[in-house]
Parts: sequence; C-alpha cells; structure tokens
Amino acid sequence: MAKNKMTVNPFETMNFASSEAYKLLRTNIMFSFPMEKKCRIIGVTSSVRGEGKSTTSLHLAYSLAESGKLTLLIDADLRLPSIHQKLDITSKPGLSNLLAGMNTEKECRRPSPFSEKLYVLTAGDIPPNPSELLGSQRMAKLMGTYSEAFDYVIVDLPPISVVTDALVTTSWADGLVLVVRENYTSEAVLDDTMYQIKKINAKLLGFVLTYADISKAGYGRYGKRYGGKYGKKYGYGYSYGYDSAYEDSGSKSNKKKSNAFVMAANDTDAVEREPEKQKPEKQKPEDKDTE
Repeated sequence: MAKNKMTVNPFETMNFASSEAYKLLRTNIMFSFPMEKKCRIIGVTSSVRGEGKSTTSLHLAYSLAESGKLTLLIDADLRLPSIHQKLDITSKPGLSNLLAGMNTEKECRRPSPFSEKLYVLTAGDIPPNPSELLGSQRMAKLMGTYSEAFDYVIVDLPPISVVTDALVTTSWADGLVLVVRENYTSEAVLDDTMYQIKKINAKLLGFVLTYADISKAGYGRYGKRYGGKYGKKYGYGYSYGYDSAYEDSGSKSNKKKSNAFVMAANDTDAVEREPEKQKPEKQKPEDKDTE
C-alpha cells in the first residue's frame, strides 16, 4: 500500500481559512452550470507538473461530497498518477484496467475512506497508450454511465503542455479548471496552454492560483494578468487565499504562501443565478459492470 503523509482526513487537519477557500471554489463550480444539468463532469489540469492539480482535485471532490453531493474522483493522469498516494490506497486495479477490459467496474471503483458520498477510481496500471484510452469510445460510454449515477465527477487530468491526454477529454468533460502555480509556470507556457484550450473549444471554468504570496497585492503576476486578462475575457475574476504550506513540507512555517482562486467563468450571469433548488439525493451507485 502506498505511503503518504496525507493518511488522515485532510479537512480535519486544515485550518479554517483553508476549508473556507475550498468551499468557495466548490460554490464557484456549482454556479458555473445551469440548474437543469444533471451531472457535472469537471476536468482539473495544469500547464506543467508540480502546480498542485491533483491536490486541488482531491480537495474539490471532498468538498463537494461533504456538501451532500454524490461525487466520483477519477485519476486520469495515467502517466504519473498520484491520487492513490494522497489517499494511501492501492492504485490497482483502476481506470486503465477498466478501459482495457481487464477488470470490471465493481473491481475498480471504491468508496473513499473520508466521506460516504465520495467514491474514487484510481489510475490503475500505467498503460503504453494513455491518450488512446482516454479518447476511446469506451471512456465516453463510461463517463455517460457515471453521469447518470453521480452529481459530480472530478477528473484529475495530465498537464496540457506536457502531453495531449487532457485535450482528448473535451468530448465528455463539461468544463476545465486550470491550476497555475505562482513563480513556477512561465507566462509563455501558460499562454500556450490557453491557446490549446481555446483551439479545441473547451469550456474554461476558471483558474486556481497556487502558492501565491498573499502579502503582495493581486497575488503576483498571474493574479494580475490572468485574473484580469482572462477574467474579463471569460466573464469575471476574483480570488481567495489560504495557507497551503502543508502540501510540501507538512508544516505551516511558510505563513505567507497561499493558494488563490482566480475564477473566470464563461457565463457572465453566473453570479446572478438563483441558488440551486433542493433535489432528492441520488442513491449510492449500484455495483454493476460497465461494458
């Protein structure tokens, strides 16, 4: 079994500001879709590795589950998966095994140890053809099945500028969240990422700015440039910071380093929408094979 420092419920060790930050991201996500949308399939990606997309995926999925939404977290970073390490569970069998027909859906999907509303589909064995598997008809059919069983499906995708895997998901993903690490990702690389997203007509739900220095106004050059430039382009922009020092060192010694949510929604009326009406809770999905 994988060993990782995040072997306890991450929200139990998170301070109040951190918890509120993820709740804010959760709220932003909820208001990014029309109320009649039955299930939201959201891809979380970044430009390069090391920006915090997997941690963001995990916490977003957990926050949605804790709000009462039946949520599935999928590790679709088939080249370098990490969700199983963060949850301290085995990675096999998982998504790759399911798509290759080696295992059944019942054998691959498992409940989260942290929330009864959260299920996890780990990456599985590392395949030689990740792009082909993610872009296959079997993957599209699987996501269609999950869209009927869950309220939200959060998919941890590979970095866009490294491989093309994340770009083949547009046929079944309802939107993308782009994670950007301050003073880590170059503006040229981020510009290329934005170009790739625009070229395939993917819906960008917004940005999550990580490791930002909250002592600086505007959360640094990314907050100023992309919170403004792309915030205006896609609808609106705003930010929220929280202590994230524990992600790397396990300590809180770096008090000034925080994550900032710089959401930029396509729908300019998103913040004016009526709150989502209460709907009957979905029952836990039945364990059944997916062909």
